[in-house]
Amino acid sequence: MTEELEQATAAGDEDSPRDEEKEEVERLGEELKSQKEVVAELEQQLAAQGEELGRLREELAIAVAKYRHMVLAAAPEVPEEMVKGETIEEIDASLTSARSLVERVRRRLEAEVEAGRVPAGAPPRSAPDLSALSPGEKIAYALARQRA
Repeated sequence: MTEELEQATAAGDEDSPRDEEKEEVERLGEELKSQKEVVAELEQQLAAQGEELGRLREELAIAVAKYRHMVLAAAPEVPEEMVKGETIEEIDASLTSARSLVERVRRRLEAEVEAGRVPAGAPPRSAPDLSALSPGEKIAYALARQRA
């Protein structure tokens, strides 16, 4: 009977590692299934965030376009072509540059206008042109000047 018990115990020992291996495989299978579910959930979240990011980028582009339009309306002296950018910071930088250029051009034009300006009033006095007078008129003019 001890032999049978030893054989049963030995057989039980052999089954025991196999049972443990089966349990370990089942546990790992369940863990793998759980991890796959987590990965699938994270992939869904990533896709949803990608869609949200795309939507937010579109809204940003619309907001930047409206901002550019308002900036141009507030600064009519700046040519529209000079204000460019895809962000508010880029638009502000190009607006600053455009305003600077417009101011430099304005100063140059004002300087050119000032340089070409003729003073108002009568021209400076000069001696009368006597070349068109006859010899008698010249004598009469000279005598009149002496009396005066």
